[in-house]
Formats: sequence, C-alpha cells, structure tokens
Amino acid sequence: MSEAEITEIAVTKWSDRGSEPTMQDLIEAAKDGDRAAFDELVRVSYDDTYTLALRLTGNPDDATDVVQEAYIRAFRGLRRFRGDAQFSTWMYRITANCAATHLSKRAKHRHDLIDEDTVVVDGRVEADPERVADLASLRARISLAVEDLPTKLRAVVVLRDVYGLSTREVAEQLGLTEAAVKVRLHRARKRLRSELFPLHSEAENEDRRAG
Repeated sequence: MSEAEITEIAVTKWSDRGSEPTMQDLIEAAKDGDRAAFDELVRVSYDDTYTLALRLTGNPDDATDVVQEAYIRAFRGLRRFRGDAQFSTWMYRITANCAATHLSKRAKHRHDLIDEDTVVVDGRVEADPERVADLASLRARISLAVEDLPTKLRAVVVLRDVYGLSTREVAEQLGLTEAAVKVRLHRARKRLRSELFPLHSEAENEDRRAG
C-alpha cells in the first residue's frame, strides 16, 4: 500500500456500496479478504491514527511515513486481531510501535535532538477575549513544554494524558511494564510542572529542604 493509496482510501466510503456497516462487519469482511472493507477501516480510523503519529513524531512528513507503515502492518496482521480491544486501540498500539521504530532509526542518522511533537490541547473556550488569549497562551506553553520532553517520556504523556489510555494500555502499546510507565509518567509530569510553574516547583523544593 502506497501513501497515495492510503490517502485515497481515507476519503472513499465502503458504505457507499450499500447499508452502513458496523466496525465488526468491516473487521470480519477484511479478515475474509475484502480489500474494500479494509479500505473503509482505514478511512474511519485515519484521522485518529494520523493525529497520534503527528503527536508522537512532531513532524508531518514523519507522521505520514508512520501512518503508512502502521496500516501496512495492520493489513498484514489483521487475521491475528482477536477483537480483545477496539480496532482503534489496536491501531494506537501499532502506530505507537511504528513511531518508536521510526524515531529510533532517525536518531541513528542524526546526532542532534529529535524534533518532537506539538500537542493540541482540547477544551471548550467561552466567548471571553481575555480568557481566550490566556488559554491560547497556556496551550502554547504546554505544547512547547511537551516538545522539550525526551521521546520516551513524551510518548507516555501523550498516550496517558492526551488520549486518556490507562496505565495498563499504555504499557501494552509501548511494550513496557506498568511500573516503567508510572516512573516515566511521574518524571514527565514533574518536568512539565517545573517548566510551566517554575515558582511553584521552586517553593516545593524549598519546603522539602526545610522539612
């Protein structure tokens, strides 16, 4: 599957052929060799898959490469998908693994710091210009702080705090133990707090020293 094929798939509806299928219908049909059904699985999951890839790599070109590789792996491994988790969760795992592999390969050819991701922070904003400006500033600061995290810490934060996956799910998707995820998450959050709220972090440190 080429990049052009995946992009075309993402905008072509399998449901145009008839009644609206369920995800289970698509999965079972794709397992039986129905390429159009797999194309529809790509279409309905493409936006989420690309968004995750972009957040993990921080670069549109890298994200596109990761997405392409993720769907190639999904296509080859679909018969092994048992349905224990949702298809989207399965794709999260594949995408996270592909992103980790991609970044690792890129790091071997570059000695500078890995260009990391920009996180879009979701949230409803009231029609208050001052509040809008404050929230926009906070989002920008959060994005920059996450960009400065090492890749291993960033992946955990994105999956746990942005996507809301459980510690167990993050561990499964990144091939880590739950204990390792908790350690990395603690380190990542600590670094983010230090970057975003330096005065508060300094006060906490002084309290610890005083205690």
